[in-house]
Amino acid sequence: MAELKRALISKPTLHTPFHIDYDWWKQNDRDWQVYLYNLLCPEHQKLFGDGSVDEIIDWVDPQTAEVHPVNGLHHVIMEHCANQPEFLAPGTPLVDLIFRVFLANGNTPLTPIELSERLGRPAQTILTVLSGNRVYRGLRPIVES
Repeated sequence: MAELKRALISKPTLHTPFHIDYDWWKQNDRDWQVYLYNLLCPEHQKLFGDGSVDEIIDWVDPQTAEVHPVNGLHHVIMEHCANQPEFLAPGTPLVDLIFRVFLANGNTPLTPIELSERLGRPAQTILTVLSGNRVYRGLRPIVES
């Protein structure tokens, strides 16, 4: 028990991997589907405009070949919308950029250093945003058990 407490209270570093904690969305009564819908490109917002957003699709991680069930909206974001230039547009708030990187990569954990390389923002700034008292968009460190 003491080991678990220590893991939970240790401060994240530049080498701490982060991810989207989907349980955070559930616990905080956030509407995941609505948020994802708003990240779709205009073309796909029209396609999903009928409300058909609950479909689950098997997604194969191109790095590990593992199969993961993902929401249809998330799948479209990963396969198409994330490849559009406006998905990571300059001027987008840093928290949203970080969140979008995790959506685009299938929520593969990344450290602030790796996020910095992808976003061209200082790793220390990313760490500061991700390790504050408030959790934004479910972006949390991986807690090892």
